[in-house]
Amino acid sequence: MSEENFAELLEDSLVTIHNGEIVEGTVIDVKEDEIILNIGYKADGIITREEYCNKPVDLIKEVQVGTRMQAKVLKVNDGEGQVALTYKRIAMEKSNKALEEAFNNKEVLTAKVSEVLGGGLVVMVGESKVFIPASLVSDVYERDLKKYQDKEIQFVITEFNPRRRRIIGDRKQLIVAEKEKLQKELFDRISVGMEVEGVVKNITEFGAFVDLGGADGLLHISEMSWGRVDNPKKFLKVGQKINVLIKDIKDTKIALSLKFDRDNPWKDAATKYAVGNIVTGKVARMTDFGAFIELGVGIDALLHVSQIAKEHIEKPADVLSVGQEVTAMVVDYNEESKKISLSIKAILIAEEKKKRAAEKAAAKEASEDEAAKDAETDEAAAAEDIETVEVPAEVVEEVAAEPEATPVEEAPVEEAPVEEAPAEEEAAEPAKEPAPEPVAEEPVAEEEEVPAEEPVEAPAEEPAEPEEAADVAEAEEAVDSAE
Repeated sequence: MSEENFAELLEDSLVTIHNGEIVEGTVIDVKEDEIILNIGYKADGIITREEYCNKPVDLIKEVQVGTRMQAKVLKVNDGEGQVALTYKRIAMEKSNKALEEAFNNKEVLTAKVSEVLGGGLVVMVGESKVFIPASLVSDVYERDLKKYQDKEIQFVITEFNPRRRRIIGDRKQLIVAEKEKLQKELFDRISVGMEVEGVVKNITEFGAFVDLGGADGLLHISEMSWGRVDNPKKFLKVGQKINVLIKDIKDTKIALSLKFDRDNPWKDAATKYAVGNIVTGKVARMTDFGAFIELGVGIDALLHVSQIAKEHIEKPADVLSVGQEVTAMVVDYNEESKKISLSIKAILIAEEKKKRAAEKAAAKEASEDEAAKDAETDEAAAAEDIETVEVPAEVVEEVAAEPEATPVEEAPVEEAPVEEAPAEEEAAEPAKEPAPEPVAEEPVAEEEEVPAEEPVEAPAEEPAEPEEAADVAEAEEAVDSAE
């Protein structure tokens, strides 16, 4: 057989291939960047790394020599006498067929996110790329899509056009549908006043949104604590699990609260902060008309500027500072409106009245003590006077008891009032007794010698008491009768 005949027979034994045709071959060599196949053609088929799959792989580890595989002809002659083949396009066609069926049947697919773009996510279904726009990734705005990288997500195909390489996926409608189901279940089991568990989903300046597992509830800043919360972001954290109270339900809106009755600081406030009680607290904040005093968690009282001091004050900041501890009196308590009014001025006035009352009581007590002392002195003096009067009476009785007495000789007794009357009254008393009648006539001369005027003149130096004057008069009469 001639060489020409052999070449013709060899050529006739080889297959004929065309662009776009699917061929099957055996891997005869694997390199870092390409796979070489014997496809039964006069030239070997070459599958580059880019035409093997859409994701980066190590061909040496991925493909083994001797493996049978199908490929699609891209070019019969790639310019170097070899056949350019593609493996991924066959896989892509299979994937596209599966995606088309899923699109028609509205089937839910699951795939891993292979790439995160500025406008959305790219997921791979076999060798087909599905693009999910950012607006269809979730039912809420997603600021950062990088968290979905390499994560498996569920979606449905909402648009299928492989010729334009436009296959669009939608994850949002699955989330919405799931939430609607969970929402119905949630509203069937919750009621106002119930305590449920939730997860903080988002925090704003006015409050926080809490995921209750089917619906979000709003936890307003005013309901976060019985006390004052200035910044919700400092009070809660996204992802934090909390137990909340169902405060109100209107249609699909749920109002939440962290103010549980068991922690209500106003339970015993009526007794603790009754009018007239003295309380202590710290200045929480100030305005031009007064200062708000924090008496406890969730209980603030107003200390009006007119009640800070007795004297006039322009504004609270002139005498008070935030954080300062003050003591004041409760002057008004309104349980219905949860308002308490305080006064420092009332305490100052009460202390002043108490001080004046104490001074008055002390003065009165001192006056009573002095009066008591004066009374004791008067009683002592009166006792002395009684003793002074009673002594002469005894003397008089003794004199009256004597049977006889010589009036002339006894007359000098009257000298006592003359000489000693100013000093002692005892001598004058005996003169009151009348002289005995049996008076002898001989002693008349002696009686004349007794100077009757002297007893009268003696008191001229010091006026005699009325009793003394009577005694003198009686003595004179006694003398006259004796004459």
